[in-house]
Amino acid sequence: MADILTPTLGESVSEATIAKWSKKVGDPVRKDEILVELETDKVSLEVVSPSDGSLAEIKFAEGDTVTPGAILGSVTEGAVAAKPADAAPAAKAEPAPAKPDAPAPGSANAGSAAYKAPAGDAALSPSVQRIVTENKLDPSAIAPTGPKGNITKGDALAAIGGAPAPTPAAAAPAASSAPRADHPREERVKMTRLRQTIARRLKESQNTAAQLTTFNEVDMTAVMALRNQYKDAFEKAHGVKLGFMSFFTKAVVAALKEIPAVNAEIDGSDIIYKNHYDIGVAVGTDKGLVVPVLRDADQLTLAGIEKGIGALGKAARDGDLTLDQLQGGTFTITNGGTYGSLMSTPILNAPQSGILGMHNIVQRPMAVDGQVVIRPMMYLALSYDHRIVDGKEAVTFLVRVKQLLEDPARALLDL
Repeated sequence: MADILTPTLGESVSEATIAKWSKKVGDPVRKDEILVELETDKVSLEVVSPSDGSLAEIKFAEGDTVTPGAILGSVTEGAVAAKPADAAPAAKAEPAPAKPDAPAPGSANAGSAAYKAPAGDAALSPSVQRIVTENKLDPSAIAPTGPKGNITKGDALAAIGGAPAPTPAAAAPAASSAPRADHPREERVKMTRLRQTIARRLKESQNTAAQLTTFNEVDMTAVMALRNQYKDAFEKAHGVKLGFMSFFTKAVVAALKEIPAVNAEIDGSDIIYKNHYDIGVAVGTDKGLVVPVLRDADQLTLAGIEKGIGALGKAARDGDLTLDQLQGGTFTITNGGTYGSLMSTPILNAPQSGILGMHNIVQRPMAVDGQVVIRPMMYLALSYDHRIVDGKEAVTFLVRVKQLLEDPARALLDL
């Protein structure tokens, strides 16, 4: 018998949710075959079979929360056999509680139609099991409030006085706070852990930082001409297409070196100035927005930047990003122009103090040397944390990016 273990989830990630089991109890499995998909706050992880054999046990159902090292189930080792006709369902089965285990009439659980006695220790998540064991609690005396009649960590803490027990008023919330009734033509879908994390982090960013956005516009004529002139030779020489992101990344890095506050973060009462330039690139996926990080962008050529961003984008769309690729960015670039956005105010990717928003390139009439000419123009938006970045620094940073894009030779000559 081989255990299926929850892998290490990465720095600052303490738990994951069971997103989907690919096999049912009794199904034949092969070594390294995907058995279950876990969803963390940052990425999805696939857990594979430790050996050939058949899936003998599933300890956590879809939607349950697990911690690193938790045993998700087990595989009976041996030759891969055909699936038995009477295989058990994938979801963990909870045996009907025997009458002696039913709550006493005077207990906290009495009269609760949703109550189900825990099916032994396996029915408790690792965090709940730890609280129950350390405090010598009786699981049958704890009123469960979980969505599947399971005991949550809050329930266990409430049982020992670590959290306030729900009051009768809390048990019957006002109609205004209750979920509204669904319309026949509507569909209610539970938010994924990733989407919940995106929502929480964006709101935390708004609540924490003193966010302000400054705008400018850039004439893309020079960059577009340079790109059109060398794109074929560039692709032939480097095996990757020449896009606009490499020019923007180069310009951003040069501006960050001149205005270090935009590349810093606040830690308590300290300011941490970062002498490395790890640029986050926002990527939209079918599961939500992720921001993989291009490491040491200041040391990369245009070709290196294009290859790096291309690889990160592909990994994001395929769901293959690692936790390391999502951590440690110092500044973020987001390109709403790929979707047709004309202007926006991007939200900071905490704890960073700056984010640059690129937008759609639009042909507009511009006054140049006293004459009206048509030029390809793009609006730029820099959102910044006003607690650490002054308005003068923010405007200077954005003007510097504009100068380097409108005259790319400046970057080559360090001007």
